[in-house]
Amino acid sequence: MNLQYLMQTAKQLQQPTSHAAVEFQTSADGLAEELNRRMLARADLERLIGPENRPMMQDNSRNFCRFMGTMFLAYEPEVLAQTALWVFRAYRSHGFKTTYWPANLDTFVEIVRERLAPSTFAELYPFFQWLIVNIPTFVKISDEQLADPIPPEPNHAAKKAS
Repeated sequence: MNLQYLMQTAKQLQQPTSHAAVEFQTSADGLAEELNRRMLARADLERLIGPENRPMMQDNSRNFCRFMGTMFLAYEPEVLAQTALWVFRAYRSHGFKTTYWPANLDTFVEIVRERLAPSTFAELYPFFQWLIVNIPTFVKISDEQLADPIPPEPNHAAKKAS
């Protein structure tokens, strides 16, 4: 499985209704807070995220909820796939283990199922399922990308000038 596979499968996801997207967005802060509470209570947390990465994990939870809220309002398959790959590269380079994401995403799915309307959960779950199912692909691709030097950020000012 490769980047092309990720893009093809991401394109199969259907943007949720605005009602589901808004319900998620209005709940996002509470969802992130509960995710952090549950993850911080794990006895194996340091093995999942590495030493002294609790603040980074907490930021990730908040950023994940904000990002997914944006995806649910204006879904862009390439942005979802590329952002997931960036997260795997960036967080792994800080000591997060690949076992963090199944633990994190499974916990998050439980929280969303508990806190949001069943109809909203049904619309959103395919996105979380896609992330969970593709963890091995994210690991494989990010391993390949981590082995190569990361190219510099594109110079947006130069692009605008041309």
